[in-house]
Amino acid sequence: MDPVPALDEPLKKVLGPATAKVMAEHLGLHTVGDLLHHYPRRYEERGQLTHLADLPMDEHVTVVAQVADARLHTFASSRAPRGKGQRLEVTITDGSGRLQLVFFGAGVHKPHKELLPGTRAMFAGKVSVFNRRLQLAHPAYELLRGDAEETVETWAGALIPIYPATAKLESWKIGKALQTVLPSAQEAADPLPESLREGRGLVTLSEALLKIHRPHTKADIEEARARLKWDEAFVLQVALARRRHADAQLPAVPRRPRPDGVLAAFDDRLPFTLTEGQRKVSEEIFADLATDHPMHRLLQGEVGSGKTLVALRAMLAVVDAGGQAAMLAPTEVLAQQHHRSVTEMMGELAEGGMLGGAENATKVVLLTGSMGAAARRKALLDLATGEAGVVIGTHALIEDKVQFHDLGLVVVDEQHRFGVEQRDALRGKGKQPPHLLVMTATPIPRTVAMTVFGDLETSVLDQLPAGRSPIASHVVPAADKPHFLARAWERVREEVDKGHQAYVVCPRIGDEEDGAKAKKKSPEDEAEKRPPLAVLDTAEQLARGPLAGLRVEVLHGRMQPDDKDAVMRRFAAGEVDVLVATTVIEVGVNVPNATVMVIMDADRFGVSQLHQLRGRVGRGSAPGLCLLVSEMPEASAARQRLNAVASTLDGFELSRIDLEQRREGDVLGQAQSGTRSSLRMLAVIDDEEVIAEARVEASRIVAADPDLERLPALRTALDALLDEEREQYLEKG
Repeated sequence: MDPVPALDEPLKKVLGPATAKVMAEHLGLHTVGDLLHHYPRRYEERGQLTHLADLPMDEHVTVVAQVADARLHTFASSRAPRGKGQRLEVTITDGSGRLQLVFFGAGVHKPHKELLPGTRAMFAGKVSVFNRRLQLAHPAYELLRGDAEETVETWAGALIPIYPATAKLESWKIGKALQTVLPSAQEAADPLPESLREGRGLVTLSEALLKIHRPHTKADIEEARARLKWDEAFVLQVALARRRHADAQLPAVPRRPRPDGVLAAFDDRLPFTLTEGQRKVSEEIFADLATDHPMHRLLQGEVGSGKTLVALRAMLAVVDAGGQAAMLAPTEVLAQQHHRSVTEMMGELAEGGMLGGAENATKVVLLTGSMGAAARRKALLDLATGEAGVVIGTHALIEDKVQFHDLGLVVVDEQHRFGVEQRDALRGKGKQPPHLLVMTATPIPRTVAMTVFGDLETSVLDQLPAGRSPIASHVVPAADKPHFLARAWERVREEVDKGHQAYVVCPRIGDEEDGAKAKKKSPEDEAEKRPPLAVLDTAEQLARGPLAGLRVEVLHGRMQPDDKDAVMRRFAAGEVDVLVATTVIEVGVNVPNATVMVIMDADRFGVSQLHQLRGRVGRGSAPGLCLLVSEMPEASAARQRLNAVASTLDGFELSRIDLEQRREGDVLGQAQSGTRSSLRMLAVIDDEEVIAEARVEASRIVAADPDLERLPALRTALDALLDEEREQYLEKG
């Protein structure tokens, strides 16, 4: 008998170099263990048929169906031998719907002999449309015969596993490869402590792997899934718990505000009272800042809930305590916007060391990559001497040249654009590790916070400040009802006539480079998939057409930083009526006089992004209006997504909808340092209970045994999830 291959055995030794190469390139599978953890997406019951009506366009699918009809057509062809070409059209059925398969040329002979009416088979191919009917062109197929010798029968019993596959490697080939490596499942070291596994009635890992790939009953599948979900949740939570534990061992300088310092003076000059939520979250932050180990806190909240104000109060508390605070923003536009709004909020308190500065003022400096040499030198000097208490900048703050006098707090805005490496590089600039506050602009459900930001304590701002106006949102179906779009431009004019301002958002810029790419497309391509609307084209058309006579300007990411800043200043000062922009305005832009936003090709944006964009209007006393323009048909998933955005202003609810519609890997983004997401079985939204319980168990185990010395199998699983460097820098999605 052949020896059972080890889990770390390369697939090329077991399956041969050709198959192993395809598995590595297309599925990211390199070892026997990787293949064992490539789980079926779903199962077909032998004797049952797939629902053909629900097939997604342009996706690679595997279906089990029966041949209803097969016809061979001969036609004139200059390319074919003897001037005659052949086309085989096979219709397959599931009893309720039909799907056409088509084979051409030399590829017709085998299917013509094998795909006879009544034959049952698995078919795999990419779904396309021809003559308004769904079809698979040249699908791969595997016959499902009843005899015991049939190869499919050897790896599929009553339930046929359908694997995530590619055009180069069909589901049944993956199934046969798994048949070869399945005995290795017995070698799998079980990462769950025995007491935890038995206490929760979970099967062993070996048993779970056997049952997920070769289930005899549906109960087998449920048992296997329950166990494998626990593995994923638990190992990830242990990684995060170890990071929390390690962070808690670090020393930090406690920072307490003075009763007569800059924070008290700032609070006195606020023209409004803080909301109860802002007060409560500030207290949580101040309590953390006063401890002798570093704060690690996630501040999340609704669009417009006042996160920047809460973060600024924390920064001023640190300045009061003799330290410096740095705010890291993902883009120059956002860094400049934060700098502008912070200096406006602080007034003379931001003019420390200057004529006219208040007695207990500090200095607020901006540091970005594109600053002039003289301004940059001055900013660096202010940071090194401690003259500047607050610095706001982009990742330019992380560079080696930047030295702080005494960095006490790092605020990271829009966390998902920063990896932990960058966070830690900035933290390394303090005499001792500084406190850390992460702000995320997109509300995220508790489960995602626990999974992606699991090393941070979470504070949530869930009420909007008084004086914020409601935002009405409507979908504008441009294709079905073009007069609705004309009415949208009328609404923009009406708002401008009242003295307000408007945003128009487009998915792309539309400079020459984009134009050149677009021109290469054939007219058929253009008709089928027109390019996204562009800022430059749209601005020109609006200024010449429906918005003629209004002051229209553009803003996009490829403009020079000084030009961007100048446009934003003019818009903020009311010198521009309509700003046509890309998503550079998505976060942090605060112009209370802007009351209407028109989002072109809104279906090309994600749910959270639309909610974020919409939050730029209704920031003053006048109500906001957001118009979502789309050419997608009423029944499409894209339109349903837009209807969801239009129907609620609850960002937490929208983020759930967003995550339910996207794949889990997208949710976690770079959750595992750029590798494929480790979550194959766990659904972050659906498995809230498992994640919460796994977090409690992980914290308990790490507190008792931080180095996992008594749990070698768990240690091994952790190393497989994250090598040493990656555990330290668990990337945040």
